[in-house]
Amino acid sequence: METELHVRVQEEDVAIDDLLRRARRSGVGGIVLFDGIVRDDDCEALELEAYEAAAVAELERVARDAGERHRLAFVAVVHRTGRLAVGENILVIVAAAGHRAEAFAACREILEAIKAGVPIWKKEYGPGGDRWVRGEHWPAEGA
Repeated sequence: METELHVRVQEEDVAIDDLLRRARRSGVGGIVLFDGIVRDDDCEALELEAYEAAAVAELERVARDAGERHRLAFVAVVHRTGRLAVGENILVIVAAAGHRAEAFAACREILEAIKAGVPIWKKEYGPGGDRWVRGEHWPAEGA
């Protein structure tokens, strides 16, 4: 089975209902949705920047690999950029498979791969000022 992919890096909010509708199809018994949002943890807003061409290419690779490994019918990965307020969507992943175990495993695998290696950077704005958040994919200091 070939996995249908939907991968985007965008400033606009994510149409989650549309993605869930696209994921529903014959043979799908489980759809897992991950919706990462800006949390209020001394953070008033986030600003996300991406090297868009590289980010999309890496997101497509991650989604395709997970789709093949977990026999997904559909996978969507949409990552936002720009300035986002508390409560707004940052990252949405939808994984649809014949069984829930594959959908859950794929969703988690995609999330961890994004955190580890996709060139998207986050700046937090809070009461004490702003700061870039060091992600797992950043080079070590002094490197």
